[in-house]
Amino acid sequence: MKILEIKILRGPNYWSVRRPKLIQMRIDLEEMEQQPTNKIPGFRERLEALLPTLYEHRCSEGVPGGFFSRVDEGTWMGHVIEHIALEIQSLAGMNCGFGRTRSTGEKEGIYHVVFDYMEEDAGYYAAKAAFRIAEALIAGEAYDLEADIQEMREIREDTRLGPSTGCIVEEAAKRGIPYIRLNKQSLVQLGYGVNQKRIRATIASTTGNIAVDIACDKEETKSLLEAAEIPVPRGTVIRTEAGLQEAVEKYGYPLVIKPIDGNHGKGNTTNITTWEQATKALEAAKQYGRSVIVEKFITGYDFRCLVINYKFVCAALRTPAAVTGDGEHTIQWLIDETNKDPRRGFGHEKVLTQITIDQFTQKMLDEKNYTLDTVPAKDELVLLKPTANLSTGGTSTDVTDEVHPANIFMCERIAKIIGLDICGIDIMAKDLRTPVAENGGAILEVNAAPGFRMHIEPAVGLPRNVAEPVVDMLFPRGSAGRIPIIAVTGTNGKTTTTRLIAHIAKSANKKVGYTTSDGVYIQNQLMMKGDCTGPVSSTFVLKDPTVDFAVLECARGGLLKSGLAFQNCDVAVVTNVAADHMGLGGINTLEQMAKVKAVVPETVFPHGYAVLNADDDLVYAMKEGLKCNIALFSMDENNPRIKKHCAKGGLATVFENGYITIMKGTWKIRVLPVKDIPLTYEGKAVHNIANCLPAVLSSYLYRDITIEDIRSALISFIPSSTLTPGRLNFFHFKNYTILADFAHNPHGLKLLCEFVNKLDYPHYVGVISGTGDRRDEDIRELGEISAQYFNEIIIRCDKNLRGRTADEIIGLLKEGIEKVNPNLPVITIANENEALEYIYANPKQGALYTIMCDVVAGALDKIKQLKDREEQEGPIVAQPA
Repeated sequence: MKILEIKILRGPNYWSVRRPKLIQMRIDLEEMEQQPTNKIPGFRERLEALLPTLYEHRCSEGVPGGFFSRVDEGTWMGHVIEHIALEIQSLAGMNCGFGRTRSTGEKEGIYHVVFDYMEEDAGYYAAKAAFRIAEALIAGEAYDLEADIQEMREIREDTRLGPSTGCIVEEAAKRGIPYIRLNKQSLVQLGYGVNQKRIRATIASTTGNIAVDIACDKEETKSLLEAAEIPVPRGTVIRTEAGLQEAVEKYGYPLVIKPIDGNHGKGNTTNITTWEQATKALEAAKQYGRSVIVEKFITGYDFRCLVINYKFVCAALRTPAAVTGDGEHTIQWLIDETNKDPRRGFGHEKVLTQITIDQFTQKMLDEKNYTLDTVPAKDELVLLKPTANLSTGGTSTDVTDEVHPANIFMCERIAKIIGLDICGIDIMAKDLRTPVAENGGAILEVNAAPGFRMHIEPAVGLPRNVAEPVVDMLFPRGSAGRIPIIAVTGTNGKTTTTRLIAHIAKSANKKVGYTTSDGVYIQNQLMMKGDCTGPVSSTFVLKDPTVDFAVLECARGGLLKSGLAFQNCDVAVVTNVAADHMGLGGINTLEQMAKVKAVVPETVFPHGYAVLNADDDLVYAMKEGLKCNIALFSMDENNPRIKKHCAKGGLATVFENGYITIMKGTWKIRVLPVKDIPLTYEGKAVHNIANCLPAVLSSYLYRDITIEDIRSALISFIPSSTLTPGRLNFFHFKNYTILADFAHNPHGLKLLCEFVNKLDYPHYVGVISGTGDRRDEDIRELGEISAQYFNEIIIRCDKNLRGRTADEIIGLLKEGIEKVNPNLPVITIANENEALEYIYANPKQGALYTIMCDVVAGALDKIKQLKDREEQEGPIVAQPA
């Protein structure tokens, strides 16, 4: 067996729209295709011994043990790998349950194995580990499963959002607010375009920089609070041992020493009672900065109060990691027993974190002259960490309902004084039931980016949804942080439709970001060049803070490679489904291609619209099962599907009596005669009339885009190498004309040739090519179509041959040409630039040269160079056509 490919899907995809996070493996079972599980001696027993929890997998049987029944009956190794990958992720604390194993249709033994993941790096690891495990089980070899599970736990903790950031993201997602993770740490964008907000951990884009700076400067914080009559510990800032000596003499023991700009308890030492302890604490604090705070140690309990949007939200009592002696067992034994608590796990996977032995633990034990082998007295509390952080094994108890109104007022006032809209306040006091100002307590610190875990998962008491007020603050009720998204898919016409929709929206004063097969545009400024029809380009637009309207071209390649960039859109347009890229990515039939394209309309919100081509059977069939509104378009106003749809009050656009017409129920709104729309070339470019229909309809669906906006945009959308690069671009030389177009499949070439056939030229020359990763019959068909329409053909090769030789492609094109017209003049030229140079040097009088562009930008640049050369050198004498 071998793994051929592993893809990480991150959005709605071919396998599932509702499960955006999937791993897709392509594996070749090789000789194992002939050995299902029931033909491998002892396989079931070894599998069950290694992974007994697979018994819970119901599989198609629908009952516990169902998967093992399939193994007994005989199933193939791809199916086994799918279930192993799911189970080992679940054992590593990431519950996953969706999977599919299907033949790719390439050849016998090659399968797609698909399963879901929570953290993509862990999912990728699970794919490879599941394959290794299957190989070991087949061979009857021992396998260290626990090593894989621990590795995935560590990957999960390294890559996942922390519990604080994660709970905010989850709360936003529940409200339909989309999010984009902006780095591998905790920087996250909530919402899209101009309506986005950002969070980093629990600092929000609304949080003031000055407030964060103040909170990070403990002395500045203390000074402001003291001036506002907030109780704080007495203390000073020092840098040297001499300063420490003065502080000891002034305040006396016990003391606290901590770095002036520390956080999460780093460098803090508490309850210092000797000079030796003080000097060690000074050195520890100076690891984090030159200046150090020395304060009087306040006795009491450690409380954290949380204030969000300047309103008190909750409070927790924090207890450092500790064990209680029983007079019989060692500290190590007590730690091990504590860690057996099922609520404790690795990292942040559970409510509590396991207690580990580190330098801080050793230091605290050394100070008591204890070791891990010491047996503490019965009921003796042995502290193991200097701070009460949950990430080091501490616990929290919710005390929100016990907080005195005076303390609530004090906390809200502190947040205002510092200016922090998300504020954690550390209080040392005997309790919070009485005012801190009266019970001898004090404010120890004010924290920017306070941890939320102690509140959302307390060990004792009521969990508090502290993410809710954060999201309320960022997105007041009724705001989802979204911008309108129109997604365009199909085989041909996507780019022109996308560009026209974007132009209409711009005419309605929208700040538009859009993606096409030639680049990404932000407000008509080209930001990225190349084929930008995948999720990376869509995300680029959705991240842009200047965009308030997105039009996204979504091609087959990006959908199959990693899914869509968005979970939902408002409007989805499907232009058509035709043979293109067949045989790639496991897509071998038009029906499968239609299923790929159907992913886009399946993401439309229930209140949105799928705009479907009623003239295309496969596109029209997509309406079945959609949970959104349906709008149709057709080149035939008498299309029975249109008539039936509109009779029920539906919306449609049609080509009617020479007009682009909106059908609103049985009413007609004539938008413009097609002869007045430059894109249609006075109605000769029938395929562009077809592209206008969904563009007009999808724009009309927005109430703030008027018919007048649409009419104005249709008239001002002038086809050119600037506005519509690679789409019917005419270049008029002195003696001949070049028409450059990106037609790259039989359907597109036929539409182009039908348009060319309506133009008045004495001679038609086609400059054609075939793409190496297409089927033989597709390349032959390009030759056949060309032979039907051109008087002469120049065959040239693409820059990237995509797995074939130039001779193979040329041979297939010639086969197609000779099948239609064996006497047609045909010459072969190595590449696009050389073909254009040949035309320039050997022009035919009055001829139209139609070139199928390979790299659109490169072809257009070359043609413009030739135009400039002609201006400088004068035209070459043309031969008779």
